Amino acid sequence: MPTYVAPPGWPGLVRPPDAPDWERTAQNWLLDICPPEYRSYPALRNHLVVLARFAVLHVEAQQAAVRRGLSEARADLREVAQLDVVDAAVSTWQAEDARLSGVRRSAGLVEEALRGRRFIARL
Repeated sequence: MPTYVAPPGWPGLVRPPDAPDWERTAQNWLLDICPPEYRSYPALRNHLVVLARFAVLHVEAQQAAVRRGLSEARADLREVAQLDVVDAAVSTWQAEDARLSGVRRSAGLVEEALRGRRFIARL
């Protein structure tokens, strides 16, 4: 019986590389983390490595937007919101930054696997 290995950070909804139907689960997950319009592009639906590259770049753009929002939040919001609301917005940006870091790692691992990288179980 073959052993399929997924590294730490691998998305839970994607089967490990080479497991039955793993590429379909990767495609579904990648499409889910991208804008809905990406589903309509044949180049992305028919070429998984291309879809993975698009997904990684999309998540990186989201990270850049979140980091900009975080860096500007206090100055931009202090005149339009109470301090507690500004603090809540900053906390939200921080939580989203952490979430996107995990998504970026997962998307990068899926892209690497689609490009042929295989992972080894470590004790």
